[in-house]
Amino acid sequence: MKTKIKHFIWVYVLLWAITFMVITLLISRGDRNLLDSANFFFEIASSNRFLISFHVVFTLCYLLFLAIRYFIKIYRSKGKKTLLRQFSLRFALPILLILVGYKALAYSNTNEWYSFDWDTTVMNDSGVVNNLYDIDKKHRGMSVFGWSEDNTEAVNSLVRANVEWVAVIPFLYQKDEKTKLVDVPDNPNKYTRRDSSHIRAINDLHKKGIRVQLKPHLWMSDGWRSNITLDNTQEWDVWFESYRENMLRYARIAQETKTELFCVGTELATSIKKQPKKWESLIDEIRQIYTGELTYAANWYDEYEHVTFWNKLDHIGIQAYFPLTKMKNPDLATIEKGWEKHLIALEAFHKKYDKPILFTEVGYRSDAEATIKPWEWTEFLGPITKKKSDQTQQLAYEALFRQTWHQPWFSGVYIWQWDNRTMEESAKADLDFSPRFKPAENVMAKWFGEN
Repeated sequence: MKTKIKHFIWVYVLLWAITFMVITLLISRGDRNLLDSANFFFEIASSNRFLISFHVVFTLCYLLFLAIRYFIKIYRSKGKKTLLRQFSLRFALPILLILVGYKALAYSNTNEWYSFDWDTTVMNDSGVVNNLYDIDKKHRGMSVFGWSEDNTEAVNSLVRANVEWVAVIPFLYQKDEKTKLVDVPDNPNKYTRRDSSHIRAINDLHKKGIRVQLKPHLWMSDGWRSNITLDNTQEWDVWFESYRENMLRYARIAQETKTELFCVGTELATSIKKQPKKWESLIDEIRQIYTGELTYAANWYDEYEHVTFWNKLDHIGIQAYFPLTKMKNPDLATIEKGWEKHLIALEAFHKKYDKPILFTEVGYRSDAEATIKPWEWTEFLGPITKKKSDQTQQLAYEALFRQTWHQPWFSGVYIWQWDNRTMEESAKADLDFSPRFKPAENVMAKWFGEN
């Protein structure tokens, strides 16, 4: 028993050590040194999501360790033939059956017998941005990730899809909903390597004639930024000061790069409700640094109605993940009908503030349930628990544009999300948000090409 416990502890410690070294080295390749990377590892290592993932991996590694020990004993005591027979029946065959079953189920769920006639005439093969924004002032926008040192092909693919605005999204970090500080760089006046990557992306987009929204997001290891919960006013003030330092830095980047739109915050509902005066002061400070347009990205549920400073911004920004249906695989008419009550509320809200409404985010997954809870991400086991449906995604975007695009109060949309690293082959089995290489891209390009 003592030997088994020692082995258990040995495997556990070894896996932690390997995980620590790998993650620390990967993080240090960015704008952190090794010491900062190690400290960051210990922050994320205490999150529930990380701990669950780690212990799942540990369990699999330990079972593998026990299996290896068992088969070594079989080999020593009963010889090679017995080892091969037991290895085949007790190890290889069960794993093979599990893998074949998983692959078969995943193949069934991620392959859709759906024929879509791609309209090549709506794609922009000229290599030049249409610049329809100058005509109708609508943001034909995309939230884009996966920037690199050479963004030529990435930008060209956006132009081809008639995208005229791109949201460049840097991430701020705090551990969880109870953390009292947003991480602030040691020298807020000096740009990090990650900042330089975003600046390069903005410049590359501008060279091609694409306008930019700089839209910082707060990311947490645990929890959601809308649910930040602090104990008293002093803690809230300290938190906001750290957030303010970061946002003023990004406002300077926006000004220096001539970014056309700056988003002062994204889905920070509890702070919005508790600290409205601080947000108004922050906007005033940003206005002194940055001369472009401003918005705030409020969640569609229980937030945008509570923002008190819309009159200080140029657009009412909404993360527009409105639920549209209660059924899987809806038809177009059903999805369009799901917009009716939301459009009534949005028009009334526009009239209240006399400000255009901008969908700072909206997206639909490529699965049959995409219009039921659009805000949900694809789960790890999505390929075997969800049914792929590029058709549902395509119809959801068609309904979105039909219902909103010609509304007089509507100033445009940023679709979530486009990954520059997406490969055409992988899109065939992808259940996630990206419209790239899917029928949704063609629908989007069609509407973005109209004025």
